[in-house]
Amino acid sequence: MNGAPAHPLEEVLGYRFANAALLERALMHTSLRQTKSDPSYERLEFLGDRVLGLLIAELLMDRFPNSTEGKLAPRLSSLVSGRMLASIARTIDLQDFVQVGQGENAAGTHRRSSVLADCMEAVIGALYRDGGLDAARGFVWGTWAPLIDEADPKVARMELQEWAQKRGLPLPVYVVVDRDGPAHTPVFTIELTVEGQSPVRATGGSKRTAEQEAATRMLEAIGETE
Repeated sequence: MNGAPAHPLEEVLGYRFANAALLERALMHTSLRQTKSDPSYERLEFLGDRVLGLLIAELLMDRFPNSTEGKLAPRLSSLVSGRMLASIARTIDLQDFVQVGQGENAAGTHRRSSVLADCMEAVIGALYRDGGLDAARGFVWGTWAPLIDEADPKVARMELQEWAQKRGLPLPVYVVVDRDGPAHTPVFTIELTVEGQSPVRATGGSKRTAEQEAATRMLEAIGETE
């Protein structure tokens, strides 16, 4: 981007709007409406929901080229969930930019998870309307890609647990066998044991990430993944 951004949120989004009114509209809560024809973020939210779903589906297809639809779907649902949207909205301080009516402001409406999730979708819709898929993709991929493995760390674990239960086996056992690195960036090594299978080990920046990776490797070893 060249020059100072017209809106402070543009720096966070990494995009300069040609039509600044689109971004402003994406931040307008319905409580500002005086009449039904007054703008709010609802229409852009409707659009952003579809754009986000498409872009996350693309991202997952690239990240997991051999996974079936059944294995991609849970990750997609987690990544586009209201919980995830609200979490991302808070990381970029979106609540500081949401415009609400005076009474709603006092009630803290702009900080509610449901409002932040809706507004986040509206901002994505505004990016799409202003700059097309490339503009929306730049923000969505850059923001969501690092979260893919954390999106639903129980996906592989649940698959492995179900595999063991169907065969009457004890539940998989996850044990931390090593922790390395400084306190602010630890690296955990997890050993996963399943009866009748050779143990596998995996590392990650959190126990959950390492357990997820170990479960994925075990499923690959027993032929349960593509």
